[in-house]
Amino acid sequence: MWNKIKLLVSPKTIEEAKIAIAAQADYIDCKNPEEGSLGANFPWMIKMMKDLIPFHSSQLLSATIGDFPYLPGSASLAALGAAVSGADIIKVGLKGPKNKEQGIKLMKNVVKAVKDFNKNILVVAAGYADYSRMETSPEFLSIPEIATKSGAEIAMLDTYIKDEKNLFDFLNVDQLLEFKNKAIKSNLRVALAGNLNLKVLPKIKQISPDIIGVRSVICEGNDRNNGMIKADLIQKLKQELYK
Repeated sequence: MWNKIKLLVSPKTIEEAKIAIAAQADYIDCKNPEEGSLGANFPWMIKMMKDLIPFHSSQLLSATIGDFPYLPGSASLAALGAAVSGADIIKVGLKGPKNKEQGIKLMKNVVKAVKDFNKNILVVAAGYADYSRMETSPEFLSIPEIATKSGAEIAMLDTYIKDEKNLFDFLNVDQLLEFKNKAIKSNLRVALAGNLNLKVLPKIKQISPDIIGVRSVICEGNDRNNGMIKADLIQKLKQELYK
């Protein structure tokens, strides 16, 4: 199942979700860009997007719960809300933890809340490649350990500040390979995001993560906030990614 890079597409509306599902994105990622990099959408939006996915489809619904402050109780409640609403994968942005230990504590409580409800739901510990631009957030190479020690299955890197910069403006291929290798040693899956565009696909292929997450590159005008996801842009990305 994980022998080729899987595509995670992040719709914010039901109309966009229909486009992403029809375009055969592997993961439909319910998020709200207006609330940040990993901004949370509403429970009813998660449920409606889940209901759109055909019953026998291999497509899964992921949901973000936010760029989270260091509030383990609040994070665990939010994660349970996403689980109850129908998410197959739940992503947590580790914005608030000041260090690895706080990251592990937050994620352990998220994982417990989710797994007590449904042990088959996957949990993602998401860090930020541009953590140097943030007041708090764990260093990027600590994310695989945070994921492992908390019981999460996927280690992810995104960018926190959404501007013209992308993942590779902060981390190079060698650093991202080091991140991937640390994750693999702990039997984690690896996801990369952060304003990924067609120009960086050769680097993505070189790293070969399990999953890449996109929004801007498949939106009108490359505008993640105001542009709408377009089917032809998803197809163009897939053609470039898999050729």
